Amino acid sequence: MTKTQQEIELMAESGRLLASVFTHLDGLALEGMSTLEIDSRVEAFIVDELKARPASKGQYGYGFVLNSSRNQVVCHGVPNADEVLKNGDIVNLDITLEKNGFIADSSKTYMIGTVGPQARKLVRTTYEAMWKGIRAVRPGAHLGDIGHAIERHAKLAGYSVVRDYCGHGIGREMHEDPQILHFGRAGHGLTMREGMTFTIEPMLNQGHRAVRTEDDGWTVVTEDGKLSAQFEHTVAVTKDGVRVLTLRPEEMKAA
Repeated sequence: MTKTQQEIELMAESGRLLASVFTHLDGLALEGMSTLEIDSRVEAFIVDELKARPASKGQYGYGFVLNSSRNQVVCHGVPNADEVLKNGDIVNLDITLEKNGFIADSSKTYMIGTVGPQARKLVRTTYEAMWKGIRAVRPGAHLGDIGHAIERHAKLAGYSVVRDYCGHGIGREMHEDPQILHFGRAGHGLTMREGMTFTIEPMLNQGHRAVRTEDDGWTVVTEDGKLSAQFEHTVAVTKDGVRVLTLRPEEMKAA
């Protein structure tokens, strides 16, 4: 469950490369692109430019390098040539990358063109909620502290937290112990220890937290059809706090 300092440094290298994938995406004009085209471009960048492996491709039989979850899609959206990003959309791009045997996992919700104020508020609050959870990480604290911080921030803004999916331990495998719930009670749950590595990836809904899986067996949508947003980082518990292994350049001041 815990990693050595050497292993964490290898994970940090994977995280640094993954952060550069999002920097690459930031420079693309996503409006008018299909989610399948985005998937193809990300795969080429990871394989050809970064000399790394897109860890999601082939995992559990999944055929793509990323999940593209648009508007009412909560998570696990499947890239599609017919799904073209339009002005006003929000879309979460969830990407994993493996280098030197270790995996990093991160996601970002992009706002396409001119996005309405309600959608912008949802995206902003979800990002803030992720950071509330990250800042609860330290040795001796409890996993419930993470979920409590996230849920409290979400509820204050009038949003619900999806409970069907959670963060997870990560390292040589994409999904390891422990599970990281995005709701919970402060002071409860497993005690965090130095060397633990896991993801924090809250999904917030405008409406009810209920979700359903579509017929493709992957795509998860809000039951009420309202918008959902998500952000994710991979973190490590340090001697005196937390290290965000997938931190993007524009986030350096936030960490």
